[in-house]
Amino acid sequence: MKNRSIGIWLNRLRWTSLTLVFFLLVLLPYITLYQSYEASHAYDFLAPSEQKISDAMEALTSPFVSDPIRDLNTLKGSTWSGVLFGIKLSDPLAWVSQLAASGVFYWAFFITAVFPILVTMLFGRVFCGWICPANFIYELNDHLAGWLKKVGFPIGEKRFDLRLKYLVLIIGLLLSSVTGVALLSVVYPPAILGREFYYIIALNGMGVGIVFFLVTLGLDLLLSRRFFCRYLCPGGALYSLLGRYRLVRIQRQVEVCNDCTLCNQVCQFGLDPMNDGLGQECNNCSACMAVCPTDALGVSLEFQDNLPQGAKKKKNTRKKHQTLRKNTRSEIRNHRKHLDDKYL
Repeated sequence: MKNRSIGIWLNRLRWTSLTLVFFLLVLLPYITLYQSYEASHAYDFLAPSEQKISDAMEALTSPFVSDPIRDLNTLKGSTWSGVLFGIKLSDPLAWVSQLAASGVFYWAFFITAVFPILVTMLFGRVFCGWICPANFIYELNDHLAGWLKKVGFPIGEKRFDLRLKYLVLIIGLLLSSVTGVALLSVVYPPAILGREFYYIIALNGMGVGIVFFLVTLGLDLLLSRRFFCRYLCPGGALYSLLGRYRLVRIQRQVEVCNDCTLCNQVCQFGLDPMNDGLGQECNNCSACMAVCPTDALGVSLEFQDNLPQGAKKKKNTRKKHQTLRKNTRSEIRNHRKHLDDKYL
């Protein structure tokens, strides 16, 4: 199978994963409500809207569970920390934040973050591209930005220092250690969405986090493409550090690259695949593979990116151009000689 076909297949699989995670995050508050309704044994006393929720959840879950109060406990929490089909998992940032805030190493909490840490060390920043529920909305927002740009709306294209997010991570951890509160969850979009969905669905309200999240969407449009993810996200900073020496990465085959720049244009993180500029910021989303017309980009097993291969490419291109000019001059001389012989 060609690299481009693999990239298209991976990108579809990634969007399926993002959609399922987002749907699950919305579903979790409804599961909590349904369990509370069942535990109260008071269906007739529920409001009409609550009865509709109970009926819908019963229809949705009854094929899979016999006792919703007990069996549905296998799905709890959010992407910050929760239970997925009975397996306890936590975002590495949740564990690091707890460690900074409490100053105590809880082995039980650490174990829940081990699997995500190992996955990140193997595949890099894949949580950002494949799982993060906020990324689902951010990517749709990026498509909106492309449409707005086509109709003449000015879209921000500024660039900033990628190290800003590491500063946010460090400051957040220092403040957490001083206050004893895991403050990074306040500015971490996946954690914000998990809370806000619960507030809206289960409590019929919303917190200030939804305002913060909407501001990040606005910054993506007005300031820079994927501004928050690239420059400010503390989770992105941690995942980038953990995945710096990942084994699975996308690399370019310079011999077949035609320098079309399609890969650079499609990369929402502003990376430079055409010049081997992927690094630890790459989330292996495979979008660059999916658009490459020459199959120059593919998945490889390396602990480091290739060094920039542009010089080699330019050298080869220069030789081709010199050969082409030489052949062209020779053809012109032969053509002139043919004309002289014919008409003189």
